[in-house]
Amino acid sequence: MPIPSRAALVEHLVRTRIAGDVATPRDNNLSHYRQLANGNRHFWLGLELGDRWTDEQDVLAVMAERCGVNDDPEHRQGQDTIDPELTVDALDRMAARLRKAAADGERVLLATGHPGGLLDVHRRTADALRAAGCEIVTIPGGLMADEGMVFQFADVAVLERGATLWHTHSPVPMAAILDGLEREGRPQPDLVVADHGWAGCAGQRGIDSIGYADCNDPALFLGEAEGTLQVTVPLDDHVADPRYYDPMTEYLLDAAGLLPSADRA
Repeated sequence: MPIPSRAALVEHLVRTRIAGDVATPRDNNLSHYRQLANGNRHFWLGLELGDRWTDEQDVLAVMAERCGVNDDPEHRQGQDTIDPELTVDALDRMAARLRKAAADGERVLLATGHPGGLLDVHRRTADALRAAGCEIVTIPGGLMADEGMVFQFADVAVLERGATLWHTHSPVPMAAILDGLEREGRPQPDLVVADHGWAGCAGQRGIDSIGYADCNDPALFLGEAEGTLQVTVPLDDHVADPRYYDPMTEYLLDAAGLLPSADRA
């Protein structure tokens, strides 16, 4: 696959609705912002937000700045947006952190709560990091969380229930991994690349954490604003076809210097 230019990637993100006019409705976004502000920990994604974000208008302001949703509090129905330029800006920041991981031969853990959409994005990132000399952290065996099993599929930690990879916002599976590593006397990751509660839990524990978040998942954007997460990339995290993320992944890995020279030719 050719590596897209920034302009071509922006066009692709809008056309496939990874960004631009996304499928997530405005009332759903505002409901999630309100629930977070009201202290519903399901929407905190493993972060400890305390009483710092008790005004949903403050949450909306951060989401407008970092994700590109409509900043008008009176816009309550219909479509909402993700600014594709902000998506690419965040991909560039993520690429810089991946480049550092490769240069330093870091231990990296990848995880997803959105296996239907982002599993292959993380899998390809893991492959590229390993090829560059990073250690992809192998998680302990036999981990249980949220009435399911935590294991790695294609180098990416996931939650499994009933032979199905599970969509989850919970931080508990990541906590199980990090606690399991500690029990085994193994070092914590230098970097976590993830989404949802997997990313939030790692960041809250002081591990460098970078990841992806949809416009109805404000916690990770607040975490980036506060410095608990290094990078949060705004995107629709489950579009119609997971292959739509391929050009984005190519752009990311190229910007990070993680593609073989032949692929850049």
